[in-house]
Amino acid sequence: MRKVKKIGLVAHDNRKKDLLEWVEWNWKMLIEHELVCTGSTGKMIEEYLRGKTAEVKMKLPKITKLKSGPLGGDQQLGALIAESKIDMLIFLWDPMQPQPHDVDVKALLRITVLYNIPTACNRASADFMIASRLMNTDYRPILIDYSKYIQRSIEY
Repeated sequence: MRKVKKIGLVAHDNRKKDLLEWVEWNWKMLIEHELVCTGSTGKMIEEYLRGKTAEVKMKLPKITKLKSGPLGGDQQLGALIAESKIDMLIFLWDPMQPQPHDVDVKALLRITVLYNIPTACNRASADFMIASRLMNTDYRPILIDYSKYIQRSIEY
């Protein structure tokens, strides 16, 4: 992980307000990094940051907007994680609302564990992650070696 992190930001509809409040609280730190967001979450964050950075004459951070989560954005984000193109994920998901793409959500969370990506699923853990002394430094996460799994013999 480089000093400038690529941060995935995702929020289910009922949690978008929470994520926007978190972005409002942490925008000065976030503009130092690159953001990758799913669908309407990315649009919401970009609009907020565009106004904030213009107000104080600061450069808007690079924001990549993927597809909406239910339309494949969660899977796009998972693919970026598997390719080591995302350093950390803030994913405020709604534990009280069933999601039509629940299997995609589970797959995304599984891939963050598989690739040892710091992941926050609520505001408190997001606060701890962004306040970490590791946030603005280079960091090399320990990855599990899956070569034995890949090279295993498969009987068919």
